[in-house]
Amino acid sequence: MSVEEKPGFGMSAMGAFSVPGPKSENDNLAPQRPAAACAKLAGIDATLDASGAVWWANTRTLIVSDLHLETGSSYARSGQMLPPYDTALTLARLAEAVGFYLPRRIIALGDSFHDPFGAERLNADDRDMLIALCGAAEMVWIEGNHDHDSAHVFGGTAQETYCLNGVTFRHIPTESAFEGSEVAGHLHPAARITVRGRTLKRRAFIGNDRRLVLPAFGCLTGGLAVNDPAFSELWSDGSEPRVHMIGSRGVYAVPV
Repeated sequence: MSVEEKPGFGMSAMGAFSVPGPKSENDNLAPQRPAAACAKLAGIDATLDASGAVWWANTRTLIVSDLHLETGSSYARSGQMLPPYDTALTLARLAEAVGFYLPRRIIALGDSFHDPFGAERLNADDRDMLIALCGAAEMVWIEGNHDHDSAHVFGGTAQETYCLNGVTFRHIPTESAFEGSEVAGHLHPAARITVRGRTLKRRAFIGNDRRLVLPAFGCLTGGLAVNDPAFSELWSDGSEPRVHMIGSRGVYAVPV
């Protein structure tokens, strides 16, 4: 498997706002959720959801990372115009996962907004959606390097790190000498695999028994190759990471 770094996973998602074609008789059928994968990672019996979230059933906790809300409006401030729908798409995917798993707690692992002023640029509908999500469960906002603690104004609490059942949740993974289990984000893991002559690039989960790094949940975020030195440093103790790639029909374990 080869891997690479490229921005813009979510640009294809903008197709959701294109003009629809003729309806078929299958359009009225309820869409089937892509299959999740189960893995023991970072001390968690984790369900790796195709949305990019992790479900920890034992604690009824839904974990997401790097929502990067208001990415489009952030770029627009510097004259780079992107479709202004990324926040709505990202929140809709989060709402679907919340509705499916019905969590008691939601942990957002930082960079929930693309910049510290993103919360001020939310439109009314997106603001209402975010407030509703914060009211649906206990909301824990981990402070990121992009947004700091700006998201907690919609509900919940802002924390630099959060510990639950012996697992530490933080934004940026620590050095490999960290003692204990941790779940982090920040690095936006991604992988590319070639199947039947077709190359696919997708977001990915990467982790081992003591550490798990989530993919970015935001629809306009890029990805960092899982063989980048930034990841290699996390496994310098000789442990072997496992990669689970998100496909259109589910989450699949792939060779490193």
